[in-house]
Amino acid sequence: MVRTILYYPQELGRNMDEILRIVKALQISDSEGVAMPANWPNNELIGDKVIIPPASDIKTAEKRLKEYECYDWWFCYRQLKK
Repeated sequence: MVRTILYYPQELGRNMDEILRIVKALQISDSEGVAMPANWPNNELIGDKVIIPPASDIKTAEKRLKEYECYDWWFCYRQLKK
């Protein structure tokens, strides 16, 4: 199963930090059921926190606002579990 594709032209060097970040982010996403923001763990908006998948109904959306940090019902995030 292909999970990500990075294309580096022959003329460009490879970014091993980005490759390792992708592998770690995919492992965390799989194990915790969360999404990783751009530039994780140094995201400009939420830092090293992870994104909670969107709510599928009104009851869940209302509950999320009490359980997590949220910008709105559709964009909630939390600290990564240790």
